[in-house]
Amino acid sequence: MILLIKLIRESAIFAVTSVVANKLRTVLTLLGITIGIFSIISVFSVVDSLERQIRTSIAALGDDVIYIQKWPWEFNTDFQWWDYMGRPVPRLSELDELQTRSQTVEASAFLAATSRQVEYLGSSAGNVSVVGVSADYDQVRNFNLADGRFFSSMESSAGRNVAILGYDLAENLFPGIDPVGRTIRVFGHNTTVIGVFEREGIGGFGNSHDESVILPVNYMAQFVDVNQDRFSPFIMAKAYPGISNAEMIDEVTGVMRAIRRLPPAADNDFSINEMSILSEGFAGLFAIVTLAGWIIGSFAILVGGFGIANIMFVSVRERTSIIGIQKALGAKKSFILGQFLFEAVFLSIMGGAVGLLLVFGGTSLATSIFDFEFTLGASNILLGINVSAIIGLVSGFVPAWVAARLDPVEAIRSTG
Repeated sequence: MILLIKLIRESAIFAVTSVVANKLRTVLTLLGITIGIFSIISVFSVVDSLERQIRTSIAALGDDVIYIQKWPWEFNTDFQWWDYMGRPVPRLSELDELQTRSQTVEASAFLAATSRQVEYLGSSAGNVSVVGVSADYDQVRNFNLADGRFFSSMESSAGRNVAILGYDLAENLFPGIDPVGRTIRVFGHNTTVIGVFEREGIGGFGNSHDESVILPVNYMAQFVDVNQDRFSPFIMAKAYPGISNAEMIDEVTGVMRAIRRLPPAADNDFSINEMSILSEGFAGLFAIVTLAGWIIGSFAILVGGFGIANIMFVSVRERTSIIGIQKALGAKKSFILGQFLFEAVFLSIMGGAVGLLLVFGGTSLATSIFDFEFTLGASNILLGINVSAIIGLVSGFVPAWVAARLDPVEAIRSTG
């Protein structure tokens, strides 16, 4: 144990001395390791941040929720767009039929969206996403309210003029004022604000409520035909606990075919989508991006590895006489080998640490500029350190092996 501590201490002293004595050479040598670690860990950090955001979005949308829509989220190889163009969109009346006939659906909601100007006294916000939803939307979609309440089933069925505002929209229209109970104008008509969503940030699928106005769909239907294609209507359905999505999809498919009175031989004129389709697609994309990060970073690390090997050969040559004296005093080959290996690993980790610091600074800067949280996780920090250590170990092995096998007499005679 004492020998190991002595080895580490002496190797650290030699490494630091080498860095101080040859600053420019060391910086240029470790630049490859720094760039390589920066490239790899930057990609991993971005991928991890995006994946975390997507998982958060999936959790908000519900991985036990299906979406009955006109268009599928993925297409077969024999995709023919004109077949899908002729499909009817889900209709509000079909929601009632689905709720009546289905035995696996615990809650379901209809949704249609458009863009309009929203006004409050002298303030206004243009191109606001105005979304009409049915009463069970709060049971299908996970969200929290910062203030107020969600509209009741009676308010929904009666088409009352009530609204729930997204957090950012409420801040813009009502700076420093409690918006609940106040009247805004949507579709040119007075609408009472009864709630405000908590801030959600950028959703992985553009599903954030922050800039939206949520209205009862029956109220929105007084101004626009929510069953038209241009309002992208769809139905969300959530299964009872213990019911799998596959079971619910099988039953809902049969119910929808019955509602639309499709003949047994006819193809479905609707699509049933679920979040797993998107998550699997993003998983494949992230795998490709991660592989690209490894490839790009590997070239820089390879250059850095050769640089470390070179600086270690120089170090062996400069300290040949010292190595000879150590061996003459009884130092074993393993001690000399470990000494130089530790120095190579130390230098490599130094380069990797600088790369990690650059990643940390980059993620902090990106988080402050964009409305998105980029983080350098502990797993990526550990990965960066491990990769650096392995590169140092591999690059320094041959020089260390050469140093360990030096003849002590010949080494002492060397002038360095």
